[in-house]
Amino acid sequence: MGQVAVVGAGIVGLAHAWMAAERGHDVSVFERSPRAEGATIRNFGMIWPIGQRPGVAREAALRAAERWRGLALSAGVWVHPCGSLHLAHRDDEWAVLEQFAAVAPELGFAGRLLSPAEVERATPAAQPEGLRGGWLSPTELCVNPRTAAARIAAWLAERYRVRFHFHSPIREVETGCLRSADGRQWRADRILVCSGADFATLFPETLRESGLKPCKLQMLRTAPQPNGWRIGPHLASGLTLRHYPVFGACGALETLRARIAAETPELDHFGIHVMASQNDAGEVILGDSHEYGDAIEPFDKSEIDTLILRELRKIIRLPDWGVAERWHGVYAKHASLPVFAAEPLPGVHVRTGTGGSGMTLAFGLAEFDWERWES
Repeated sequence: MGQVAVVGAGIVGLAHAWMAAERGHDVSVFERSPRAEGATIRNFGMIWPIGQRPGVAREAALRAAERWRGLALSAGVWVHPCGSLHLAHRDDEWAVLEQFAAVAPELGFAGRLLSPAEVERATPAAQPEGLRGGWLSPTELCVNPRTAAARIAAWLAERYRVRFHFHSPIREVETGCLRSADGRQWRADRILVCSGADFATLFPETLRESGLKPCKLQMLRTAPQPNGWRIGPHLASGLTLRHYPVFGACGALETLRARIAAETPELDHFGIHVMASQNDAGEVILGDSHEYGDAIEPFDKSEIDTLILRELRKIIRLPDWGVAERWHGVYAKHASLPVFAAEPLPGVHVRTGTGGSGMTLAFGLAEFDWERWES
């Protein structure tokens, strides 16, 4: 078996390290920070098959979900099979869900429509005022991104003897060799560059021509909800229907889009669609927004946080809305591909651009890669 080097200890890098180690390769992972600090730890923790296009992305998401379930048993990662619930509070939102329900079986999506009374039995968080119903999907999982990556890395080191080199920024990669900023050098038969939204350090020409764009999102977190209160499934609003392309098969989506553009153009301007998840500590994660390319600034906008909370209050109720923490993340996104893949040199593979679906897709996409490389 060969020597495999992975640049980046985020979820895409961890996924490729896992699949390589599982196949008996000698694996080393190089990370410039003391731990994963990028998009991998700055998300909802949603494993989200419901949002993926039928085909490669959908299959990758379902494979990844099985991998996450396995990690709960073998690595002690907290994984909650909560499912998801898209809430409809407007007639056009309900129309989209009804149309999706009609085509979901042939597209391979499990789930069912819920009446308002059934929604309220499924979650105590649904705002009853104006509630038309919802779509309940059983396939989604919840993880805690702040703890999951570190736990997976420790498990890979323990079980497969994967070597992690933190504080080791890689500045140069060529076929069979990589070098760190301090001049150290390592040999490898196959090198995976999984460096997220860093378009400047490694293979900048390849990434500049890739069609990738950086995307910034803003998110918030509440304190643990009192008395063990839990939301139940992941919750998504009707705004989310315009964000995930799987709902594009629904003709009513255009009516929904037009209404949002006319009533609340500020939501389109900042790419806001609202969702909520709850981690093992009882904290509710709230978000989010989407700003791309040159629109990204290093400073967060209080206006975006205000809009997120305004829209969430329309669809959910929480015992405690107090915001304990605010942050932003930046990820790489491709307009049409579930992941950007390139081989700029023989034996060197670039993998990035999973967009906001890295936690959902990475394990499945890495499986596909290693199956193809070793077939």
